[in-house]
Amino acid sequence: MQLVKNIMFGILSLQEKFLKHRLAKTISAKNSSKRKRHFSNGCVLDLNSLAESEKLKLEEEINLILKKYEYNPEKLLEYIKKSTKVFYLKNAPEILNPIGENEGFIYPAKGSKALYLSLAITKKFALKTDEMFVLSKGKINKYYFIYNFYNWYAFKHNISGIDNKSRELLKKFLFTNSDTRSLQLEDIYKLKDAIRQDKASIEFVIKLCRNYDGAKQALDKLKSDNGAKL
Repeated sequence: MQLVKNIMFGILSLQEKFLKHRLAKTISAKNSSKRKRHFSNGCVLDLNSLAESEKLKLEEEINLILKKYEYNPEKLLEYIKKSTKVFYLKNAPEILNPIGENEGFIYPAKGSKALYLSLAITKKFALKTDEMFVLSKGKINKYYFIYNFYNWYAFKHNISGIDNKSRELLKKFLFTNSDTRSLQLEDIYKLKDAIRQDKASIEFVIKLCRNYDGAKQALDKLKSDNGAKL
C-alpha cells in the first residue's frame, strides 16, 4: 500500500501546483464552454456528468472481471494475454527505471523509448512498441497489479486521460519541477484528464482493498468461531 500512498501524495502535490499557477483563472472561460457543457438542439449536455457515468460503467465492468478471475493476478494475466503481450524479467525494475517506468502496464511508445524497450525486452530493433505488461518473475502483489489492470482496461476502452501523451505529461509534472505555463490548452486538458483518471484508479484500489480484506477478515473470524452465533 506504500506505493498507492506515494502516488496519491504525488497527485495532491500536482494539484497544489495547479493552484499556485492559477490554472483555473487562466482557462476558466474556455473550460466552461468546451469542457463542462455542450448545447445541441436546445439540450444541455454536462460533460462532467458523462465522465462520471463513464467511470461508474468502467468500474462495474472491472469488478465483474475481477470477481470472475477471483482477484488472482495469474488468472487475470491469462485474460490480458488475449490482446496484450506480457513479459517476465528477472530484473524488471533495473531495466525500466532508466526510462522512468515501473513494472506493470507499459503504454505504447515511439522513438528512443520504444527502441530501448524493444532492445531490452524483445532483443529486436523497433521504433514503435504496442502496450505491454512487464513483470518481475515471482509472486505478484495483488493490489499493485489491480491498479495496473484498471489502467490497462481503461486504455483498451479509450478512456480519456489514459492515453500515452496524457500519462507522459502526468509523469513529467509529478516528478520534475516543470510548471504548466509552457503548455498548450490541449495539453492542459490532457493533464487534467490524466490526474482525474489516476486518482480514480487509486481510489478504486483503496476501496477494493478495504472491502475485500474486510470481508476476508470477517469470513476468517466466522471460521475461527465455528460459525456465526445468531
